[in-house]
Amino acid sequence: MTLHLQKLSVGSESIQTLREWQKLVVRRRKAKGEPALHQHVTRMFPKQKDALLDGGSIYWVIKGQMICRNRIIDLQETRTRDGRKACAIIMKPKLIPVVPTPRRPFQGWRYLKAEDAPADLSGPDSGEDLPPDLRRKLVELGVW
Repeated sequence: MTLHLQKLSVGSESIQTLREWQKLVVRRRKAKGEPALHQHVTRMFPKQKDALLDGGSIYWVIKGQMICRNRIIDLQETRTRDGRKACAIIMKPKLIPVVPTPRRPFQGWRYLKAEDAPADLSGPDSGEDLPPDLRRKLVELGVW
């Protein structure tokens, strides 16, 4: 059974700023001779690893809205700079816009059941380039 993660994208203003950050991470990995994949390191290792690797994604919350996702490829045990155990979430670098879904702030990451995950948006109507406030207002009005 597929399971997803949801995570706040701290510091991101939009899908575009998250995309730029992820491109930078991929460039750094390539410069080290590592695969051209995005990596996010988190303190806790998910106990539901098999369900996450069965087609799971990480859904990014930006400014109170879950608005995009990356497909999870692997979860690897790693160490932080100060030597503590951590989890490297390895993802495909392509961001996929989803139907904006309001989310309250939370710390760390949370599991997201497949049936609760927002649908993907595609094509010119994805709203990817809309300002976050306009996107949020469209959701509030029920237009999206």
